[in-house]
Amino acid sequence: MARIGWGAVTAATAVALATTLAAAAPGVAAPAQDRAPAVSPVDGIWRMDGYGVVAVVAGDKLTTYDVTAHTCVPGWATATRTGTPGPDGATRFLMGNNAVVLTPKGHDRLIDSEEGGVGTKTLNRLPALPPLCTVPAPNDPLSVFDRFWEDFEENYPFFAAKGIDWHAVRDEQRRRITPATTDDQLQQILIDMLQPLGDAHTGLARYVDGRPSPVFGGRRPGTIVRTKELVAQAGKAVAAQLTGPEQVFADGKLGVGRLPDGARYLRVSAFDGYTDGDFAGRAAELDRALDAVLADPDGITGLVIDVRLNGGGSDALGLQIASRLTDRPYLAYRKVARNDPADPTKFTRPVPVAVRPSAGEHFTGPVTVLTSSISASAAETFTQALMGRSPHVTRIGENTQGVYSDVLGKKLSPDFAVILPNEKYLTRDGSTFDGAGITPDVRTPVYSPEELAALKDSALSTARRIIAEEAQGDQGDQGDQGDQGHEGARTRQ
Repeated sequence: MARIGWGAVTAATAVALATTLAAAAPGVAAPAQDRAPAVSPVDGIWRMDGYGVVAVVAGDKLTTYDVTAHTCVPGWATATRTGTPGPDGATRFLMGNNAVVLTPKGHDRLIDSEEGGVGTKTLNRLPALPPLCTVPAPNDPLSVFDRFWEDFEENYPFFAAKGIDWHAVRDEQRRRITPATTDDQLQQILIDMLQPLGDAHTGLARYVDGRPSPVFGGRRPGTIVRTKELVAQAGKAVAAQLTGPEQVFADGKLGVGRLPDGARYLRVSAFDGYTDGDFAGRAAELDRALDAVLADPDGITGLVIDVRLNGGGSDALGLQIASRLTDRPYLAYRKVARNDPADPTKFTRPVPVAVRPSAGEHFTGPVTVLTSSISASAAETFTQALMGRSPHVTRIGENTQGVYSDVLGKKLSPDFAVILPNEKYLTRDGSTFDGAGITPDVRTPVYSPEELAALKDSALSTARRIIAEEAQGDQGDQGDQGDQGHEGARTRQ
């Protein structure tokens, strides 16, 4: 499962959202005046900058509300306090295997950081729950429709970029709603509104017989569909170029291999789900794979990183790989969230996210990354993080999917829930790759039926050629330096 945060869901899918919703408490928290007095600096009622979330921290529990200008419903996220606060009041909460840390900054502000995520979020104290949150919300078809529309209206940043007039969409689709509209009819109306967005970070889940189930997930038109058959065929095509069997980690989600002429191969098919434990366990499993790929580093001529089958997960795990590929810190990206329900151009203050060199073995020689339209979310933030590396990482294959934001999970009613993005990952010049995705430096076929049938992999072959050319160039440079010495591609912090 993708990392679940209480303000957002990293690389979430409708499946992940539905699983989380099944475990979330559906009840409404008691009004503030009925609770015991605050006993901790994090206790109280808080509104998050952006995200449309109000959080209530009382005793050992954290609960949430999803709020818009005209509605408030109990949110899907709940968490339980664990351990004792740190010297600065930082308090840890667990939600499943994921942890949220709330750190007080004075009396009226909290900073939220989430294991497996990057950046931080800010929460400001409220004197009481918003009045809308103290009464049950109506759940008739029109109310659910309006709640769905308003969740996107106040949080989604990409209507203008996609050429979507969301107000016109509302006017057209709202006419289809009557008091007699069934759940099946409402479901189709909501899907008809999501489909034109072509956004893989949008999705709809529905409760059936008391259990939530995904009913729609967005996708950019023309996207390769990942199937078991495709994964198996792709693996055979890669294996045809390796010098031996892949070494497998993380329940098969990570693979390490050797290529001819001293190059190494790292397959990263997901950025989550490596272990059943907490984030520290997942990070440790990734380190095991990285240690394996960098074993005997003096002989490495270059590294091929393959994220063509990677649909996302934890941004922090992507940064963990990037930290092994540099000997100097650099900016990966800056993260912002839409922060004004009435103005889609206003965002939170940018939070810079850096790649910092690992304390262990790392590699600064030639690196290539293989991408496809399946490469989404954390696979894309990882690719974006590599763009600031020096020397340049050569991107090979196809455009990535074009979705970067952590994903908001919004509960619409006892019958429906929706996911949507509200963040941007900014480049140094303030632009993003949302929608079109990151373009390759070298475009090649990716998983075409003809290539798979012939066990051919043009992207991997091209990566090997580029690494060989760069390695030869480095050897020429080294020879030119003579007795002056040459800094090798391998360093240890």
